Amino acid sequence: MSTEAKELHTRTMAGIGYALAGFSIFSIQDAVVKWLVTTLPVWEVLFSRSTLIVILCLSITGPRRVIELTQSSNRNALLIRSALILIAWLAYFTASRSLHLAELVTIYFSTPIFAVVLSVLVLKETVGLVRWAATIIGFIGVVIAAAPAGSVDLIPIVLVLIAAFCWAWTNILVRLISRKESSLSLMLASNGVVILVCGVTLPFVWVTPDFNSLLLVLLLGGVGASGQFLMFEGYRLAPASAVAPFEYITLIWSFGWGFLIWGDWPPVAVFEGAALILASGLTLIVVEGWKSRALQRA
Repeated sequence: MSTEAKELHTRTMAGIGYALAGFSIFSIQDAVVKWLVTTLPVWEVLFSRSTLIVILCLSITGPRRVIELTQSSNRNALLIRSALILIAWLAYFTASRSLHLAELVTIYFSTPIFAVVLSVLVLKETVGLVRWAATIIGFIGVVIAAAPAGSVDLIPIVLVLIAAFCWAWTNILVRLISRKESSLSLMLASNGVVILVCGVTLPFVWVTPDFNSLLLVLLLGGVGASGQFLMFEGYRLAPASAVAPFEYITLIWSFGWGFLIWGDWPPVAVFEGAALILASGLTLIVVEGWKSRALQRA
């Protein structure tokens, strides 16, 4: 096997590792967001989160990077991706007010299916049988886990589905844009647009946070920045279809945070679904690892 093929598999495994860490950190973000939006407006939470992320990015890249982004050949793609992210976060944050954390994240897990399909249609990636199987099995687990929820309010569910579709598109765009732009540049662009749009609404929706809310906002900025960076690195290094199934790990984390913070204890069906999700991810890890070792021996 060629050296190029070996390097591809090495990058894929590294990308999966980065993405797993990023997805796990994002589970903390979901819990913090659900907590915050009960007392603060969604627009304000989004503005505060993005402002902290931009400050962290600029402390690393310097302000000159902003000027370079406005002159980038990827400027239009960055703007489209930023708009999709804004729509996704507004929908997701709003839905989090009405849904339990496990239910919220479960519905969101239509994203990997969207991402794998779009990776074939847009990126022309070749998705092997194992990756398709892992994604589908994981989604079956999501359906099983979601069945006991029985929500009758369709609006929050539709909002999460809209967010999931937008996120799937942004993941595909990350794969395209990251060929020329760094992860920090992607973070600056997307969060900069959020600041501009949400900042316009602040005079009309602003609620002064109390001390506990302020601490949660600071935590949100920190986990949001680290989660975004790791996720972007994952999608930059590995094919989107390889990374997507591992996002199911967030569902398992959400059950844990839901129990620790709100005392939610999922029924047996949720654990059965989570077992399928975990099995699909572990299967893909084993297969990708086996491929990598086989190529190294070749």
